[in-house]
Amino acid sequence: MQYSSVFLMLFLTALNLGLIWLLLAVPLGVKTVTRTIRIKAASERLWSALFPFGENAGWSGTIISAESEPNTKRFGTLRISYDDRNGDPIARKVRLDEFCEGKSYLLRITDDSSLDPSFWQNYSETVDIVSENGASLVTVSETDRYRGFAFLGFRYFKIRRQLLALKIWGETGRFKSIGVFERPITQIWMAVISALMIWPFFGLTAPGLVLAVSLTAVVALHEFGHMFAFRVMGHKSARMIFIPILGGIAMGGRPYDRHFEIGFSALMGAGFSVFPVAACIAAYPVALATGHNQIAAAVASFGLIGSVFNLANLVPVWKFDGGQVVRQVFEGRIAQAAASFTILSALLAIGAFSGFSLSVLIPVAAVFAVLSIITNGASFKPRHALKPMTGVERGIIIAGLIATFSAHALGAVWGLNQFG
Repeated sequence: MQYSSVFLMLFLTALNLGLIWLLLAVPLGVKTVTRTIRIKAASERLWSALFPFGENAGWSGTIISAESEPNTKRFGTLRISYDDRNGDPIARKVRLDEFCEGKSYLLRITDDSSLDPSFWQNYSETVDIVSENGASLVTVSETDRYRGFAFLGFRYFKIRRQLLALKIWGETGRFKSIGVFERPITQIWMAVISALMIWPFFGLTAPGLVLAVSLTAVVALHEFGHMFAFRVMGHKSARMIFIPILGGIAMGGRPYDRHFEIGFSALMGAGFSVFPVAACIAAYPVALATGHNQIAAAVASFGLIGSVFNLANLVPVWKFDGGQVVRQVFEGRIAQAAASFTILSALLAIGAFSGFSLSVLIPVAAVFAVLSIITNGASFKPRHALKPMTGVERGIIIAGLIATFSAHALGAVWGLNQFG
């Protein structure tokens, strides 16, 4: 491998590491996100919608029910439209401080049926409503301690979406969802943008575009495998979000309920992707035999990219699928470390067998180790412990991991041989 290729590989890896660290792990401390909007509606009407125990608190459908404690409006329980691990609405106990009837309040969450109370330790929400020339200025602020810009950005757009929807409701009397990011057409465009952003790294040529599109399709199939697992595990819904360059994220419709569910859902991204890789291996000789050499090359490229991408996701680092599986199956730090070392050694052996030098493999292994460290612990703690994995379930996941890893290893070696 030429030094320029090695440098490009290390540069891209370092770039992704930096982006992941900024999004998920960089300590930002306590930050406040604030948005203000002017609405042509009476302040009393808007207060009835924004106050948790107001007459119109369910205006957006987020709050299903709100019960304040007797003789006070400062304490109570809110049930929201998001499901907990049992499929029931999440219940949150709240406390209102700095309360001024009809004008402002500061809300804190003291308990949550889905998340551990420590998640809300630094969180507070402030609402201020000021009348102004026949209209109202509404200001919503959320304060919390953040690690990574991803959740900070999520809070910013959540407040913005809430206030824009409130403006429509306050001025027209009807609720209209204005969210466009999760819509399928938006995600299709995000996938297109992702492919175009990746294209220059493969060379701005027709074959380079094929490789960029292939990688984007591989990501989509991988995330579809996770979505399929969520539905098998009883989730009422599942969705996929594309993040240009970084890839995609599959999300279920509720929090995890048991360790087997996490392991199965994590493994099925690469597990489902075995089938398109196998289809490429089967289709390749057929395309060659019929004289369609360009199609055969595209098929081989797709199979190779699919195997390499999914093998990379099985690397046992904290935020990757392999790390998720290892943490669910193996109990104790020693067992997890031994399993991680075994998987990583097998990956390095595959790389060496495929012709990569140690000068390439060792930096790659170091990069994955750093990635595991910088994202370690950046996750949400559930309110109650997950249901433990049985011996049979543990055996199923281990067998599935071995089969999936072996299939993609064979696919990667096969693909490299086609271009060797």
